[in-house]
Order: sequence, then C-alpha cells, then structure tokens
Amino acid sequence: MRIGILNSGGDCPGLNAVIHGVVGAADQLGWEVIGFRDGFEGLLPPADYAVLKPKDTIGILKLGGTILGTTNKGHFVAKKGKGDIAEVPAEVVARAKETMDALEIKALVVVGGDGSLTTALQLHRLGWPIIGVPKTIDNDLSATAFTFGFDSAVSTVVDALDRLHTTGESHKRVMVLEVMGRHAGWIALWGGIAGGANVILLPEIPFSFEKIAEHIRSREEQGHHSTLVVVAEGAHLPDGDIVTVDANCAGEVRLGGIGERVAQKLQQLTGKEARACVLGHLQRGGSPTALDRILGMRFGVMAVKLAAEGAFGRMVSYQAYHVDSVEIEEAVHQLRLVEPDSEVVQAAKAVGICLGD
Repeated sequence: MRIGILNSGGDCPGLNAVIHGVVGAADQLGWEVIGFRDGFEGLLPPADYAVLKPKDTIGILKLGGTILGTTNKGHFVAKKGKGDIAEVPAEVVARAKETMDALEIKALVVVGGDGSLTTALQLHRLGWPIIGVPKTIDNDLSATAFTFGFDSAVSTVVDALDRLHTTGESHKRVMVLEVMGRHAGWIALWGGIAGGANVILLPEIPFSFEKIAEHIRSREEQGHHSTLVVVAEGAHLPDGDIVTVDANCAGEVRLGGIGERVAQKLQQLTGKEARACVLGHLQRGGSPTALDRILGMRFGVMAVKLAAEGAFGRMVSYQAYHVDSVEIEEAVHQLRLVEPDSEVVQAAKAVGICLGD
C-alpha cells in the first residue's frame, strides 16, 4: 500500500505534526508514504516528491511551516473568492492522474483549507481516493470545532498585546493591533480576550467609531489612559467597505490596512495619540503550541485510519474533544463565523470589552 500526502494553501504551525502522524501511522501498517512538494503542483509530471519514512519526521513536530512546502497559486486553484468557485481544467487533472497511476498511489491525503478542499472535492468526484485534513488558522470551517494552527496564531496575538500594553501605558496611547481573519473573527476574539484588549472589532459585528471613542473617553475618566484595540483584517468599516492592499490581485483580494484606518479615526475623534501595528504573517510562522502539535498528529493518524477503511471523500473533523470525520462536501463552502450573541461574545462584553456595536 502506498499513500500520498500534500499540503496546499497557506502555511501554518502544525502542518509538520500532521505529516508526522501520517508517516508514523502508515509505517505501523507497513505502508509507504509519498510526500508531494508544493501542494498539488507536485503531482504534475515529472512530479516532485519524496519518500517519507519515520526517520524523516524526527524532530519536525516543533517546526513551523511544512517540510513539503505549499502554495496557494498555480494550476489547481478552484476557489477564487467567497462564493466564487472554478473547476480545475480537465487537462491539468489528467496530467496529475498520470503521476497517481505511475506511483500506484492508493490514497491521497490533502491538508488544506476551504479552497484546497474544494479542489480535493472535485478530484474525489472524478474518482480520486481523497482524504481531507482541515487546515486554517482562521478556525472558520463549520465541520470542525478546531483546526490546528489556530491556537498558535492566538498565542502570537496574545504575546503581541502583552508587548503593546506596556508601550501603550508608557505613552498613554491608543494601540491598534490588526490581526488575520478574512471572514471570521475567531483570532481577534480569542486573542483579544486572552491578551487583555479593551476593544475587539470583528467581521461579523458592525461597529461605530463614535461608540469606540466614547468607550475610550469613559476609560480616561476612570483613570485608564491607554486603550488596546484588536481589529480583524476583514472587519468592515462603518460604511460597509473592507480595506484592501490589492483588490485586483489574482484569487481572493489581499486584505490589509484597516488597523491604520482605525487608528487615524480614533485619534481624530479622541485627540489621543493612536498607533497601529500589523501582525501579518507572524501569525502563520514559528513553532506550534503543544495543543496544535497534538491535534495535528491526531489528524494525521485519523487520515491513515480513513484510508485503511477506504473512507474516501471524507475529511478529518474534531468535535467535542474527539477526532472523527465528515464528508468533505459538508465541510467546504460553509464557514463557521462568530455569532454576535454567542456565549464568548457575551462574556467579553460582561467584563467591559467594547465590540463597537
């Protein structure tokens, strides 16, 4: 038995843990694992891959990124934007299938987010033996309660807020931290709460600059002269616009810049000096937390179990502390967003955090 594995889409902490889990579990069954480099692109002839044995995964649990490389560009992009889906051309699929057949790959583990799993679903419908593993630091796939990489990203946000708190206090400034979160504000919400933010702005909850300014003035009256603001990159401005770096780029538009817009407006409304900091790809890099290492490894092991059962077209899923699986079709195109009236949001408001609404 020979199975393949590839990482597709953005990188995140915990990808190597999945590889470790797949290789270790497959080796116990006497199987061989082929790791394709740079996502689906590695399938195209002459093919770019490596045979992975347990000795090749020693020490990779603690490493960020992925030893196989990944890409969110190339021939296999089946998702251009929210709700905008395009099929991978038939000739590209046919060329990749040549590699699958030549190497006698009996199962292909695809580790990726909504876009990559959209591609995986297309291949499964064409008869490919696909097993999906969810990967997104945004934690926004509805078919799984948690994805690896999310906890590491939140920890990075918390560390940044701890540092911004001290400099903000020293200068009595409003400090605005822009974090990742295109459609879902999980990183901003969890990171903001854990990092002691005073204001958290999410894509799911419309906000008013005036209400935030009022909150800052109220804090001033109480003797708190510094305010920490966390804003998700996909949060909408009060007029409904989102701030982009390049709205004309290929694929999904590149978001960025809302932190600076928020800082400028709050400085104008409050008269307080405001500074913005963009955390950016720091959230994707570095060593994974213990939780993400364990979760990634468990996902990898479950992927091999599904392959052994011939349960193709399914995606590994984590619910209620248990790793199981769901149909890939259930997982894609259904984002798990922050509910404005959820318990976590209400808890944040109960301790005085302003969400701008």
